[in-house]
Amino acid sequence: MAGKIRARDIEEVKSRVNIADVVGEYVSLKNASVGSLKGLCPFHDEKSPSFNVRPMQGFYHCFGCGEGGDVYKFIQQMESISFYEAVEKLASRVGFELTYEDGGSAPDQGQRSRILEANTAAAAYYQSQLMTDDAIPGRDFLKGRGFDKAAAETFGVGFAPKGWSNLTDHLKKLGFSIEELVTAGLATKSDRGAYDKFRGRLIWPIRDSTSQVIGFGARKLFDDDQGPKYLNTSDTLVYHKSSVLYGIDLAKKDISKQQRVVVVEGYTDVMACHLAGITTAVATCGTAFGDEHIRLLNRMLSAEKDTPAEVIFTFDPDAAGQKAAMRAFNDSHKFSAQTFVAVGPEGLDPCDLRSEKGDEAVVQMIENKKPLFEFAIKQKISKFDLGTIEGRVGAARAAAPVVAAIRDSAMRPAYIRELAGWVNLGGNEVAALVDAAGKEAKSDAVKDLRRDQSPADGSDGLRETEFTSQQKEAPQYPQPNLNDPITRFERQVLEVLVQVPTSFNQEQLIRIVRDGFSAPAHNAILEAIGTSMVSLGSTDWLNVIGSATPPELHSQLRAIAAQALPAKTAEDLVRYGQGVISRALINALEHEKANLLSLLKRNDVVEDAAKTAEIQRSLVELEAERRRLQGI
Repeated sequence: MAGKIRARDIEEVKSRVNIADVVGEYVSLKNASVGSLKGLCPFHDEKSPSFNVRPMQGFYHCFGCGEGGDVYKFIQQMESISFYEAVEKLASRVGFELTYEDGGSAPDQGQRSRILEANTAAAAYYQSQLMTDDAIPGRDFLKGRGFDKAAAETFGVGFAPKGWSNLTDHLKKLGFSIEELVTAGLATKSDRGAYDKFRGRLIWPIRDSTSQVIGFGARKLFDDDQGPKYLNTSDTLVYHKSSVLYGIDLAKKDISKQQRVVVVEGYTDVMACHLAGITTAVATCGTAFGDEHIRLLNRMLSAEKDTPAEVIFTFDPDAAGQKAAMRAFNDSHKFSAQTFVAVGPEGLDPCDLRSEKGDEAVVQMIENKKPLFEFAIKQKISKFDLGTIEGRVGAARAAAPVVAAIRDSAMRPAYIRELAGWVNLGGNEVAALVDAAGKEAKSDAVKDLRRDQSPADGSDGLRETEFTSQQKEAPQYPQPNLNDPITRFERQVLEVLVQVPTSFNQEQLIRIVRDGFSAPAHNAILEAIGTSMVSLGSTDWLNVIGSATPPELHSQLRAIAAQALPAKTAEDLVRYGQGVISRALINALEHEKANLLSLLKRNDVVEDAAKTAEIQRSLVELEAERRRLQGI
């Protein structure tokens, strides 16, 4: 019977893993403040980074969508795996051997891990077959495109024999069942029994950003193969072609470093680019470039305007390539980067270009990139005869929607002038066409919106959604209004109490907690901090606070813990924290003083002279403490 992972092993693995290193494999992170890193959130679309990682505290939080948690939760969400699989994955990463209760083995958390194991074994088998006699056509294919044995090994290229069930039989001997192989997309069932999905083909393993083999791409080699030219793994628990980029495992580090990505059209183009020194090249896997691919790349690209990132597309000059280019143009605003198009001489793709003219030609092709806007406009006007007035006006009218779609208000007038020059028309004439195209696009958008919002059943159009259902019941802790100066300062105090526990002592904390906060959510978190004060100074300070905080406030607590503080060094951070705490204590003293003065007014001086004297002594002490805190 499978056992449960020991709790202390779970904590030990987490303590050995640097969350910044794990997150950094998926998100490009940069220093934000002392002890804080920032990047673009992998869980929602954004162009300004709001995703924060705190390595010392071991958690992440996004101020944009509210997602947050520890390294286990991050891996769970990114890889779509269970908690136990996340623990096992990270344990393997740091070389820690897990212990299971009752002496059991690792729990069976589903099929995902078995699919990955089967894929790894299959990749090794395919690679071993590439040097066999049966694989000569595959080696000839690679050689004809300028790829030697070393190149094949670098990219893990292999060969699937022509037989019926060579791979299936091999993997069965390794302990995999037919059901597991079918689930992994490696085998297919028939009346004759299970057989290999890929047969008589050149094989490329497709890896995710963590270098795990999640699927395969296969190229036809033999004339008697009735299948498509390229065949990919069908979608599985680990492989979703709409969100996979071939070569991302090799390119991710340089994409983040260079802030550049080159999107090519096939496996051999990726190989050619990398071998030519373009180490940021990736390709889609049998599908059009879409939103999921954009989100994947945006995690690795910076949104900083002083060093804009680049996305460079390579397209064939044929109709399909032009269509793909226009699709990319329509999606260009979704990138946290500037977009370009690179076209090889004579329409050669990177693989053919390298084979015919060498590595330098591939590099030159990429460096001669043109802005995607320019490429899209010229594609439109190329269909018209610019030697006639009708052709020039027609070209300007066709290109006008492209220019109108440019969202950068500074760039749009510049392209209006460029278009006017390309079609030899006056700038005012072209500007009028662009303006008309923009208004038409807005009108169409409004019509589409109205049509989408009009319910077919005659109802009011409101549907039961997660959002609307959440609004039906008022939350127990309303969102604090941070535009209010008092509430905003409460938030600052909480940030210091959570992030800089070295800037105050228990006595000071007691006074702040006793004074309380006006915002219910802030006060609840403050009380949780108060109940946790026995652990003040603990390395697990945040987790201790979290265990005492109401679950519905965990997101706010993470936001407080992740908020960048105005300090460049650890010393600055402590000084800032002490300053905030001093202000909080002064506020608490002022409140105490006001209460004592009110009590003094209500007290009968004659009948209770002793109490009056006590109040006055307390007021003197408070005033002395206030002066000390203010440095008077």
